[in-house]
Amino acid sequence: MADNNPPVDKPYAPSCDRNREVILAVLAEHFADRKAVLEMGAGTGQHAVFFAAGLPHLTWQASERASELPGLRLWLDEAALANAPAPVEWDVATGLPAALAGGRFDAVFSANTLHIMGWPEVEAFFAALPALAAADARLVVYGPFNYGGQFTSESNAQFDVWLKNRGAHMGIRDFEAVDALAAKAGFALVEDRAMPANNRCVLWRRG
Repeated sequence: MADNNPPVDKPYAPSCDRNREVILAVLAEHFADRKAVLEMGAGTGQHAVFFAAGLPHLTWQASERASELPGLRLWLDEAALANAPAPVEWDVATGLPAALAGGRFDAVFSANTLHIMGWPEVEAFFAALPALAAADARLVVYGPFNYGGQFTSESNAQFDVWLKNRGAHMGIRDFEAVDALAAKAGFALVEDRAMPANNRCVLWRRG
């Protein structure tokens, strides 16, 4: 008999191991007084388990598209952390699921997603924030950005070419355009911090 549920290989992204410590330092500072974090686009789940373990005062709710959930669940199940519940399915292109609505998250985090999603999906993510975020929520986004329409390094320019070869909808986003989406959603810029490998950690605050 054919196996309709073949085993899932545990996914692994080397970049998560390289950047997790520096990102955790930012989150420990800016999420110190937070209670419930929603991670959009949790990917493999490596960040989710590392940050949930490093910030035990938080409930870390991971979310992802359906296709990525099996691998994500492997990381969460293996870690078995009390503050990292089962992931929620969320494809920003299809709207906010009821499980995430209601404004109970006082922090939102996403890493290396904006340049993978198409621009309409980036817009949809920010448009969903008012329905899921608390009145004083913090938002942290990690990844590369352009400024004034210019790449910040030759390596980022090469990365952008690589992304567009993968999919025409991909590409490093202009910081100013993303900040405008955050402002439209009611989030004001607090900090734009330089990170290793020409990445940034950008923090906004609602209210």
